[in-house]
Amino acid sequence: MKINRAKADLLTMALLIVIMLLVGVFTLTKKTMGTANSLQEELVVEIKQGATIRSLVKQLKQHDLISQPMFLILWTRLNGDAKRLQVGEYVVRPGATLSDLMNDITSGRVRQYSLKLLEGWTFKEFMSAIESHPAISHELNNLSQKEILERLEIDYEHPEGLFFPETYNIHKNISDVNVLKRAHEHMKKHLHRLWEERDQALPFESPYEALILASIVEKESAVEDERALIAGAFVNRLRKNMRLQTDPTVIYGMGDDYKGDIRFRDLRKDTPYNTYTRKGLPPTPIAMPGLGAIKAVMHPAKTDYLYFVAIDDNSGRHKFSSTLAEHEKAVDKYQRKK
Repeated sequence: MKINRAKADLLTMALLIVIMLLVGVFTLTKKTMGTANSLQEELVVEIKQGATIRSLVKQLKQHDLISQPMFLILWTRLNGDAKRLQVGEYVVRPGATLSDLMNDITSGRVRQYSLKLLEGWTFKEFMSAIESHPAISHELNNLSQKEILERLEIDYEHPEGLFFPETYNIHKNISDVNVLKRAHEHMKKHLHRLWEERDQALPFESPYEALILASIVEKESAVEDERALIAGAFVNRLRKNMRLQTDPTVIYGMGDDYKGDIRFRDLRKDTPYNTYTRKGLPPTPIAMPGLGAIKAVMHPAKTDYLYFVAIDDNSGRHKFSSTLAEHEKAVDKYQRKK
């Protein structure tokens, strides 16, 4: 009996020692995971394809973010985080803990970059900004515009106007295909909603025709509160079967021949985009219109204006007129005599 009691005491003592060791390891591990770093500024940790918890530990050691790597390895293997690493760049902020970092890495909260695609830009300008962005990977290089649309599975002949201009948050190595698909979906969503809410009896047979006029309004308007007036003047001209006679469409039709100055002979040279020589809308948008321009076209100001001319005071504003005689006087005052 004494021998059995002694064995039992030894087992109890061994079990207590194991429990104490486990509690100690757990406490130290939890302390390691919950201790704030001493960084003075943000740094970036990158998880590449095929990365392991050990390769992450190596990066953290290089930046003195971890002193006991085994505790991080143990913690992530026990809770499964070691198998949930998501590819991307992650920002480590001053005062953050290893637990904070692992939550970001396993949740995919990657570092965000800003991509500005501005209202009034053409598709060519959109592509230039995308191609020069350091965070974007490129799959569309050297493809024609038609080939790009086919790659994006967009059923249009021309890309102009099909992508929504705004500031996009993107992550490193996002493809240009994904960026353009996202911008196209945004444009479709906004255009569909505003088309459903549009004023009645507008001279458009489709949302695409409204988009064409919105692109013209975008290029003609520099002041937000004039957009509806400009849209109203163009809508009035369309209803009267008058030519739109707007310079931005002529410039777009000139393409690379435009050198910053539009001449009288350019206005007389016929192209599909010359609204001085042709009635109705041009065949496609001439730029990427923003939300304000699209709204203005769907809800144009109800006036009898048919003409407008820029006031030459660098304000971006226009003088609106209802008759040709009034317009000629305004042109004399604000343009010809200057």
